Amino acid sequence: MNQPKPYMNPYLAGFLLGMVLLATIYITGRGLGASGAFKSVVIATVESVAPQHAENTAYYKDFAEQNPDGPWKNWLVFEVIGVFIGAFFSGVLANRVGLKLEKGPRATTTIRIIGALVGGALFGFGSQLGRGCTSGSALSGMAVLSLGGILTMLAIFGAAYALAYFFRKLWLK
Repeated sequence: MNQPKPYMNPYLAGFLLGMVLLATIYITGRGLGASGAFKSVVIATVESVAPQHAENTAYYKDFAEQNPDGPWKNWLVFEVIGVFIGAFFSGVLANRVGLKLEKGPRATTTIRIIGALVGGALFGFGSQLGRGCTSGSALSGMAVLSLGGILTMLAIFGAAYALAYFFRKLWLK
């Protein structure tokens, strides 16, 4: 069996991410972001399952006015689909495709899954409060020297650093 290839140099990966972000801003006039894609999918689902609720709720009405072609035509949906496809092919090329749950030596599988679900839900909720995910708010915001983007990045890393102390025992021996 082939051994997995080593990970890319993080400095090179960061540089390439910056180049992708720069190209995206140049080509589309907007930065990267993923939370808008998930918002589009949720809204499309609500419109399909409960159309009367969607028609009578200001949140869904506002989205419909801003996206007259419908949520499935939002370019962010195609961006996220491309990210999934690209990540899959990257994993295939690096021989890293497989289903496994990574966890620290003191974390149980249940704790890891619950932590991932709770963390993902909180992050999704926070991205809607902050009007964007880390890619949209922090990376794209910092790329255009937005004070909001800089503050978002500081808050993300500051909160992660502060909370790491409490969760480190799950990952360290």
